[in-house]
Amino acid sequence: MATLVASSEDVRIYECAVLYPYALPQKEEAQIVKEIEGYFDEVGAKMVAKDAWGRRGLAYPIKGAKEANVTIYYFEMDPLKLKEVEQNLKISKGVLRHLFVKPPKHYQIVKYADTYEQWLKERESVDQKRTREKQEKLQEQVAAKARRKVATKKVEPKQAPVSGEVLTEKIDKLITDDLDSI
Repeated sequence: MATLVASSEDVRIYECAVLYPYALPQKEEAQIVKEIEGYFDEVGAKMVAKDAWGRRGLAYPIKGAKEANVTIYYFEMDPLKLKEVEQNLKISKGVLRHLFVKPPKHYQIVKYADTYEQWLKERESVDQKRTREKQEKLQEQVAAKARRKVATKKVEPKQAPVSGEVLTEKIDKLITDDLDSI
């Protein structure tokens, strides 16, 4: 993070957001960026920072484009030269839209790309947490179902196998008991 402070009273720091079409070949995109930065160089502006946000969807089509590349520039320049740069950006064929803002005193530049990467990591960990919680809940449901199934099932105790001699004795006893009752 860098704090914006003008180097003298004759110049001010301006933030300039520039939108240009997304679906361009790399060579044409580089040419547009060079042209935009050239407008600032012509008036003697000094680039303080540049933050390329990349491709963004537009709320409504601009000159037929539904997506645009967004770049945020921070320039230190003479306020009298601002109109000249603004006019050049207005008539530039490659620029869809632009916006100049004068940041407040002691404004700190936060690179969007850096904060976006950090947000992705945090979001990823939140997604992983949700996935883990879903898996734990599913495992608990499966375990509860298995416990219910076991509780409703009648389990008969298993008997040890009986040898042939013992079996013969038991059968004889049953037969004799049945004959005695007759």
